Amino acid sequence: MKNKYNELIKGLTDKELLFHLYMTQILLLIITVAAGIILFDQFSFMRAIDFSDIRILLIGVPAGVAVVIVDILLMKWLPSSYYDDGGLNERIFRNRSILHIAWIAAFVAISEELLFRGVIQTKVGLIFASLIFALIHYRYLFNWFLFINIVLLSFFIGFMYEWSNNLALTMVMHFTIDFLLGLYIKYKHSTDKDAQEGLLHE
Repeated sequence: MKNKYNELIKGLTDKELLFHLYMTQILLLIITVAAGIILFDQFSFMRAIDFSDIRILLIGVPAGVAVVIVDILLMKWLPSSYYDDGGLNERIFRNRSILHIAWIAAFVAISEELLFRGVIQTKVGLIFASLIFALIHYRYLFNWFLFINIVLLSFFIGFMYEWSNNLALTMVMHFTIDFLLGLYIKYKHSTDKDAQEGLLHE
């Protein structure tokens, strides 16, 4: 199954991968709208969005930065196989502009937080929402470390929502994580590419 998935990813161009990413997020937004109509009175879960909350800057952003720092340190300390997702994240971010990375991170953060925290966690609780969030990130199912990593991250973000009762805080935290990791992937790829070109010229 893992080999078939990797072959499928390799068979897609970077443009096609990006298209699939956007389609997945649009699907999540459609599910959110449908669930909002069926399960909530006038999309009441949207009232949990408050961008004026100072805790977004004092806690949400630093929490996202802390997650990224821990992740980068683990990438450096652990064998590369532990973070092997089939090269999907690298292919999505390596050739994007900073603005495009920011847009992707914002789109993903908003669509996923509305559904998983706003709708699912509000209705069925932290544990179930966190597990569904992890399962949706299908590619991580083939790597035990990445799967544990995404489950723990989902629980952490879910806990932050339980504590703050503010979707804006988890959206900004989620955005911070994806944006900074996207930048890390972009510039790590550029550095590795420059190093390889330097070796070829020696």
